[in-house]
Amino acid sequence: MRTIDWNEEAGSIVMIDQTLLPLEYRIIECKTLASLCEAIRSLRVRGAPALGATGAYGIALAATLSSAKNMAGMTKDLEIAAKTIKSTRPTAVNLAGGVDRVMDAISDAFDLNGIRDIVMSEAKKIADEDVEINKRIGAHGEKLLEDGDTVMTHCNAGRMACVDWGTALGVIRSAVEKGKEISVIACETRPLNQGGRITTWELMQDNIPVTLIADSMSGHVMSKEMVNKVIVGADRITGDAIFNKIGTYTHSVLAKEHEIPFFVAAPTSTLDPNNWEDTVEIEERDSDELRFFRDIQIAPDDVKVYNPAFDATPMENITALITEKGVFYPPFLLDEVML
Repeated sequence: MRTIDWNEEAGSIVMIDQTLLPLEYRIIECKTLASLCEAIRSLRVRGAPALGATGAYGIALAATLSSAKNMAGMTKDLEIAAKTIKSTRPTAVNLAGGVDRVMDAISDAFDLNGIRDIVMSEAKKIADEDVEINKRIGAHGEKLLEDGDTVMTHCNAGRMACVDWGTALGVIRSAVEKGKEISVIACETRPLNQGGRITTWELMQDNIPVTLIADSMSGHVMSKEMVNKVIVGADRITGDAIFNKIGTYTHSVLAKEHEIPFFVAAPTSTLDPNNWEDTVEIEERDSDELRFFRDIQIAPDDVKVYNPAFDATPMENITALITEKGVFYPPFLLDEVML
């Protein structure tokens, strides 16, 4: 199934609970806005493109649940829902983008049923478009990979981060689909180990060779010429930086030092040309993500913790940006990329 979808019969959002992977594959259902927001905050659903669809489906869910008797009441309910959903993950631009796109669409409605029909149609369109966009990213990006390459990636930018196919892993899947032999080195991605838990699981499902390493090993494997390319995804791209899972910046510095191409694969919906690094709020996660590993305590209760979810990689460390509209090289002029 898709990472996230709409259940017509139940009138609810269904998704793969990514916090349980790889030990358990479980489909969960969100029937309330509160349960959806909890799923976003706890990373049951995650990844910029997937969050775009999640935000859109969240407005559809709010419209389904609303007991408003007129259009003004319905609009008010949806505005509250939109604000609530967008507050759950402030750094990833796609979440707000999905919400705003659906909210903008309701201006064409003439009655309550029209609002419900429009928000549902727009949400499903966003989900369908994500799959097609990822396939186009893959088609452009696979040309950058050569038969026999070993590609390093960080966090998870595969189908679990999208509705389906993936961005960074989508490029790898597309290259394999073309008959190229590609192997992957996946960084574990502390503290929540999305690389170890999810990326490795995805690639093994597809029989793509993958080796798991600790995040701190990336410089070592680069120095030993074990890596030909690095490909990561992105949660937000401003005019001067790529915001991605914490640790991405470190890998980019190491790749630059070892003259290894460093690619970013992301849809144009992730571009944010109106902001710069200094204007973006970087989400800070719960301190216990570092004090505990699942239910096992690995640090003192009262140790001070700094736990940002993302870091900013400067554009000068990026070899190329892969989008559904093509491959772009420096200088990166986002307005031109979005055309």
